[in-house]
Amino acid sequence: MNRLSLVGFQILILVITLVLWHVLTTIPMSDGKPLVPPFFFSTPGDVFARIVKWFAEGTIWRHLWITLTESALAFIIGSVGGVLVGFWFARQPIIAAIFDPYVKMINALPRIVLAPIFTLWFGLGIWSKVALGVTLVFFIVFFNVYQGVREVSPTVLNNARMLGMNERQLMRHVYWPSALSWMFSSLHTSVGFAVVGAVVGEYLGSAAGLGYLILQAEGTFDIAGVFAGMFVLAAFVIVIDGLVTMVEKRLLVWRPVAADTRT
Repeated sequence: MNRLSLVGFQILILVITLVLWHVLTTIPMSDGKPLVPPFFFSTPGDVFARIVKWFAEGTIWRHLWITLTESALAFIIGSVGGVLVGFWFARQPIIAAIFDPYVKMINALPRIVLAPIFTLWFGLGIWSKVALGVTLVFFIVFFNVYQGVREVSPTVLNNARMLGMNERQLMRHVYWPSALSWMFSSLHTSVGFAVVGAVVGEYLGSAAGLGYLILQAEGTFDIAGVFAGMFVLAAFVIVIDGLVTMVEKRLLVWRPVAADTRT
């Protein structure tokens, strides 16, 4: 399937979903009421109008910028930390074995429990949200990089050593390329989790951000505002994920394209 057809099908699914949503919430049934009460689900028209209003008035930009800053910091700090620690653990099996139970224990902690602690430590500013996002991003990247380095083919390693490569050259030409595919696979997931960490932190305590907008709308039973915030948030994540995809294609240009096995 070519790129144009793929985009066409994706847009078609979106259109069908919106049309179905509109029909269920606006078209009266036999009893004179819509099948789905708009009070609980709003309508596509109301949600779109609210988004347009936010951008026309300019009120959304400040909230977007704050959430973007928190998400970007969480993504960068968590990703860099996950890559460095993942490489270190993969290259130092004894260190990995010692810290293994502690890593699993910390990863098992519900992040929502950590949010009030981070608020107590860092206050209601952006850093409590960044810290929550880092805890979500770090472990995703860490486990993927760790596994990616460990999955290096022994045959490739032996051949590289026979050619006289030192540890620095092995890291650059063998371990790093092996881990890149795993790393970018985790980064696509981490984008969403970085935003989730920021928004959940804003939801629990903040004065600005997309999470704050959604919380305010929810507090006044403004369902159109809640859905509008979620749609803006979804579009926000898609844009960031697209940037990650562009970087991935640039860095993994050497990777062969999978052969088409269809007959």
